[in-house]
Amino acid sequence: MSLRVYNTLTKQKELFEPVRPGKVGMYLCGPTVYKSPHIGHMVGPVIFDAVKRYLKFKGYEVSWIVNITDVDDKLIDAANKQQTTVTALAERHTREYFECLGLLGVDSIDRFPKASEHIPEIVAMCEGLISGGYAYAAEGNVWFDVTRDPDYGKLSHRSVEQQEAGTRTLEGAGKRNPADFALWKSAKPGEPAWDSPWGPGRPGWHIECSAMSMKYLGPTFDIHGGGMDLMFPHHENELAQSESATGQKFVNYWMHNGLTKIRTKAQGGQWQDMHESSGNAIRVRALVEQHGAELIRYLLLSTHYRRPIDFSEEVIEASKKGMSVFYRLFERIVRLSGKPLDDAAPDMEAISAAIFETPHAAFARDVLGLKMKFLEMMDDDFNTAGAIAVLHELAGATNAFIERNDIERTKAADLTGYAAAAAQTLRRLALILGLFRNPALTPTGAAAGDDTLEKVMGLLIELRAEARSSKNFALADSIRNGLTRIGVTLEDRADGTIWRRQ
Repeated sequence: MSLRVYNTLTKQKELFEPVRPGKVGMYLCGPTVYKSPHIGHMVGPVIFDAVKRYLKFKGYEVSWIVNITDVDDKLIDAANKQQTTVTALAERHTREYFECLGLLGVDSIDRFPKASEHIPEIVAMCEGLISGGYAYAAEGNVWFDVTRDPDYGKLSHRSVEQQEAGTRTLEGAGKRNPADFALWKSAKPGEPAWDSPWGPGRPGWHIECSAMSMKYLGPTFDIHGGGMDLMFPHHENELAQSESATGQKFVNYWMHNGLTKIRTKAQGGQWQDMHESSGNAIRVRALVEQHGAELIRYLLLSTHYRRPIDFSEEVIEASKKGMSVFYRLFERIVRLSGKPLDDAAPDMEAISAAIFETPHAAFARDVLGLKMKFLEMMDDDFNTAGAIAVLHELAGATNAFIERNDIERTKAADLTGYAAAAAQTLRRLALILGLFRNPALTPTGAAAGDDTLEKVMGLLIELRAEARSSKNFALADSIRNGLTRIGVTLEDRADGTIWRRQ
């Protein structure tokens, strides 16, 4: 199978061919750390974490860079309002950003370069652009001259005239054209500043990413990612200044993820783009505390990355139902086999030689066929939504196999093993997306080793059983309803009552 990637630059899917065989360089625009992270800040990292995991699955060696913008006008303004320093504010929100990445399982980023630590590279790039005639210095500022780049606008497919129409008139000292953008800004008194050939100042936003990406990935690298809102002006300007500086192609594949849209009852049920300026940003930590990290990751990956991420109470509930399908299957397998579904459990490929000699070969072929379908989805522009849909097909096929062969009643060891292998195939595919990393569940649904919780739940289930036996149904219902309110579901079965987290 061949991986194809949608390239924003060409507006079509292209065969993926890295700059260096077997190696992939990937850059994602990170946050400007002037506020606590909201869920929109996590969309790109979660998506590209899954992208990297799949590229590694296919055998590539991947280097993934995510920058930290700790030099910016927004930071200066926020620090002044909070009566703190830019450095202290940036460090605090950078720590929060790292914590949120950890919560959502984004742990494959190789480097987090900070703009403030790459001033020499930025100054050198400005000097090169000036000497090449692509930029000019004026009154302590350095501007990129868009009229010197005949391809300017090729990423966003906007002409210079269109750029100028949406640009404030010649703002900035010494600026020649409305569409020209800042590479270096003269610092005002009291603002963070670094020495430069043009006087004390700080870098412009766009050149930070060019300097850092090329330092760690080279003048031409494979994948540049970011939100759709960054295509213009940020990525457009990155592209122009980088290719003007090197005379080489900057990026092979531009990948842009959709923006986060939010709908709540307070907004009258209308969809709005999530943004700080709109006052509707949802903080990551609050979401994780309320719904759990894995649910949020599942939700973000359940939409194709190029489409908007819809965020509402209804979407969250639908994601909970979707996730419960898999955990009910895992719990079912654990209950049948009496042991955790851990990393050592064999998948269908491992037992295929044995099962193909039995009357159940068709089930094995179905499972392996769905595995191929999953990989085909991921090969089609990293279609995580389609891949998750295949996981649901695989869960349905496994449950149908259990029911068709009455395994719940017979407890047949060989058939239980076949079902467990199918579930392990599902889990290993899901791991490519960073899901179900800790499925080692006991038959009651608690994490392995969580003995105290199991004992407490056992007592509650026993109390409820006694209440039902004595016809105290009000108490029995109160126990069940109370557990439901805190996210625990009871399931009454012929062989007893089990519990699971919702």
